[in-house]
Amino acid sequence: MEDTRTDCAAFDETVVFLSYFKDLKDPRQQGKVTYPLDEILLLCLLAVLAGAETFVDIALFGCKKRELLRRFRPFKEGTPAHDHLGDILAVLDAEQFQRCFVAWVAALTGAPEGVIAIDGKTSRRSGRKQDGAPAIHMVSAFAARQRLVLGQVKVAEKSNEIIAIPKLLDMLAIDGAIVTIDAMGCQRDIAQKVVNKKADYVLALKGNQGSLRQDVDLFVAEQKAAGFKDTEISRDQTVDGDHGRIETRTTTVIHDVAWLQERHDWPGLKAVVMVESTRETAGKIEQETRFYITSLVLLANLLDPIIRSHWAIENSLHWVLDMIFRDDECRVRTDHAPANFATIRHMAHNLIRKAPGKASLRLKRKAAGWDDDFLAELIAR
Repeated sequence: MEDTRTDCAAFDETVVFLSYFKDLKDPRQQGKVTYPLDEILLLCLLAVLAGAETFVDIALFGCKKRELLRRFRPFKEGTPAHDHLGDILAVLDAEQFQRCFVAWVAALTGAPEGVIAIDGKTSRRSGRKQDGAPAIHMVSAFAARQRLVLGQVKVAEKSNEIIAIPKLLDMLAIDGAIVTIDAMGCQRDIAQKVVNKKADYVLALKGNQGSLRQDVDLFVAEQKAAGFKDTEISRDQTVDGDHGRIETRTTTVIHDVAWLQERHDWPGLKAVVMVESTRETAGKIEQETRFYITSLVLLANLLDPIIRSHWAIENSLHWVLDMIFRDDECRVRTDHAPANFATIRHMAHNLIRKAPGKASLRLKRKAAGWDDDFLAELIAR
């Protein structure tokens, strides 16, 4: 009796989860549908959580785990073969699927707090050399504190991130958050969109903003030579040592930017940040200076952690996708299938992240593959 109640509770929770994808249009002819779309989505997600990396893996999971699957859905006709799975994900509208994902994550996490890091990642094996189709590039928004993917947009190549970032921002509720983007996203329109959505930004400033970067370079050089005596600044220094490396970071925030606004009228600009880093490794010293522009009015000791938080998307998402989910090895290539499969990996990532316990993500994924009850608990959260 107790097992029955547990199974029913899991079934009910899964209905709630799938409700965020109920408006996802099924392009198949309804009279010929053997496998309902909600069953396909549930099968794919459970299989990826349990370690599946290809459609062949997912099809095998479906064959071996019918009893588990029927704890959540009828699966009257069983589960499809791998080629049928690929065909279904290839025709699902990727953008609509991503919007459903965003709605689900918003319900799962609530309003994002703190830093939202935006960056792109290429799935390197998703291109087709024979017809010149490039590998897909997914631009993702990542909540640095919660370490969860908030949303993603597919682009054909990295240079299209400028187009993708505004689309991604339109999908998200970012009120009160701090959006960090590398130099590709340092665009006037992007800064304006962030401000319009009642959020703040920290944008890396490089040569793609020619005259703006040149003016900052010249001003900082002059003020640095004069000891910054003619402008208002705050400064903070940190020293970190790890794995035989010592890094010293000096963060200088220039709060007086009226001169810059007169020349460029940049949306929401309140400060320029200079980060000077010195790395010592095995007797070798490397120095680097980076610049950022921001809409925040904060002192250097508060801005430096925000800037460093941006790299969570590399260390806690992109690295995990490659090393735990084998994203770069995935050869799914047909139509919308690569983008949709990437979104399913993001869903699995979020569910494993939220699973309780101190075990690594790798071990939690192993446990999901070996323990049906643990896997059921993941999907019912």
